[in-house]
Amino acid sequence: MELKDAIRKRRSIRAYKSDPIPREVLTDIFERALRAPSAMNVQPWEITVVSGRALDEIRKGNLEMLRGGKAPASDFGHSKPYEGIYRERQKALGIGLYNLLGIERDNQKKRMEWTMKGFRSFDAPASIILSADESLDTRFAASDIGGLIQTICLLALDHGLGTCINGQGIMFPEVVRKVTGLPESKKMFISIAIGYPDWDHPANKLETERESMENVITWVGFG
Repeated sequence: MELKDAIRKRRSIRAYKSDPIPREVLTDIFERALRAPSAMNVQPWEITVVSGRALDEIRKGNLEMLRGGKAPASDFGHSKPYEGIYRERQKALGIGLYNLLGIERDNQKKRMEWTMKGFRSFDAPASIILSADESLDTRFAASDIGGLIQTICLLALDHGLGTCINGQGIMFPEVVRKVTGLPESKKMFISIAIGYPDWDHPANKLETERESMENVITWVGFG
């Protein structure tokens, strides 16, 4: 698949088949993805790939925390709420998704059930957790990790895999650390749900819109 086609085709996949991903497939993705750009070649990323019983344990632990009333928070604390146009875009995505799922605005039970699916990594057969050492500058580490994330997501398409960049999967860091052995010194930035898409699931029909170039680009010094 050509790069320009992969960029246009990629979307967030929120429902997966149960088929496991062969390790050699993931290895091929990582061998190529690790060529992602890195400022000064620092390569800050550390990758933990979780599947099988270990991923089930993380799912179970996340749900137990939620049901116990603990507020989700990443290694970097509670997320700052979106405001203005950013909040509007977030809401538009949520409305589109819930419409496809047939979940009405006042159906709090169904909305919570869907929220919990995110904390289960959307029931994908594998989850990729991206971390960096606490000694690193967070800005530069996040920039490099962002490049790696996109590279992984695009390469996955070559193998018929789908992905969803998933913050909820690491919102209870103590659960992830208990299962994976990841030390406190390694700060988790994000996780990626990955697997073979269930194209019959309505959530995977969602197509998001992007702002036009005129709204997001300022040209300086061009004729």
